[in-house]
Amino acid sequence: MLSRRKILVGGAATLAAAIAGCGEDEGEVRTVRPSGPAPHPGFEKRPGRPIEASSRIPDLGPLLPPDENGLRLPAGFRSRLLAQSGQRAGGNLWHPNPDGGAVFPTAEGGWIYVSNSEVPRAGRGGAGAIRFDARGNLQRTYRILSGTTMNCAGGATPWQTWLSCEETSTGRVHECDPWGEREALVRPALGTFAHEAVAYDLERHQLYLTEDSPDGCLYRFTPESHDDEGYAKLDAGTLEVACVDANGRVTWSRVPDPEFRGETPTRAQVESAAHFRGGEGIYYANSTIFFTTKYDGRVWKYDIEGAQLSVLYSSEAHEDPPLFGVDNVCLSASGDVLVAEDGGAMRIVAILPSGDFRNLVQIVGQPRSEMTGPAFDPSGTRLYFSSQRGTDGAGLTYEIEGPFHG
Repeated sequence: MLSRRKILVGGAATLAAAIAGCGEDEGEVRTVRPSGPAPHPGFEKRPGRPIEASSRIPDLGPLLPPDENGLRLPAGFRSRLLAQSGQRAGGNLWHPNPDGGAVFPTAEGGWIYVSNSEVPRAGRGGAGAIRFDARGNLQRTYRILSGTTMNCAGGATPWQTWLSCEETSTGRVHECDPWGEREALVRPALGTFAHEAVAYDLERHQLYLTEDSPDGCLYRFTPESHDDEGYAKLDAGTLEVACVDANGRVTWSRVPDPEFRGETPTRAQVESAAHFRGGEGIYYANSTIFFTTKYDGRVWKYDIEGAQLSVLYSSEAHEDPPLFGVDNVCLSASGDVLVAEDGGAMRIVAILPSGDFRNLVQIVGQPRSEMTGPAFDPSGTRLYFSSQRGTDGAGLTYEIEGPFHG
């Protein structure tokens, strides 16, 4: 999770018109079991490392011609192809359809990049990980979740676990160990719906969740209790849905059947709920939630303290949109909002605090794919992401290195 001045690794049209109402991997197999009564059973808490940094993204120049990996980058940057779906990398097969991701630091000075597997076949999804040493050398790849379906995006927790989200009508959230040493846990209290992504509020210890449906909702989870360090216990709590008035004021209403045990889908249980056109990536920084909706090409900004929702960017407001097909998001150390394009021009584009735009990378020759999983390494000098389907349906996971931060 990134603040404006630190990298903390743990981790338009009117508003009234925008809303309605107030291949198999042969790597290690990790089974899924129901959650227990403890907050984070079986998981070793691994605190993140705050690193002072400032963004240099506003100073970047235009993208250069494609490099040997087919990536257009600014001057001073270089790329590396790390893994391809169905091929061995670090001893194991890399999973198909790589999607949302995050980075976790290791005690040895290295880090782990976690990536979801958005496979639509029942039980063929999950998540995998790439572990790096302190010099950035790829050590090995391995599975951290198997037996699930359509694992699209997710989010990191401050105790260093990965929440992997299933994007199906009966989808749930699974808490995973990035180190691959513990079994993944189902977190039913976070609701049953077409989960896309989740973000953790570091100050209030609540979780925000998006729903990938044409009439999906924005949810908030408030834990029933906290652990000794103040972190949310994920085994029990209250799931609420956002209700938004014409002025962007947000109130929250309790979802009566969050696990969808009855006949009414979660998103339809509160009459006054606001409905968003295909919720995608979500990210927390400085008491603010940023999230995207794909069907109207919008990046939203929710001021938690002021309970105010606004549109940060809308492709509909541009004759020639500088960003199209908004999807996964992350932030730089100085508040630049990085948005990966689902289709579009196959770019990762930064929306600067000034409102200007910077293209960080573009993949050429892969028009039927989408950009997924952007996440910085602990130093802020490496950016990880994937092309979900590559040139022939096989996903490609990349690293680009350069002066993103000082």
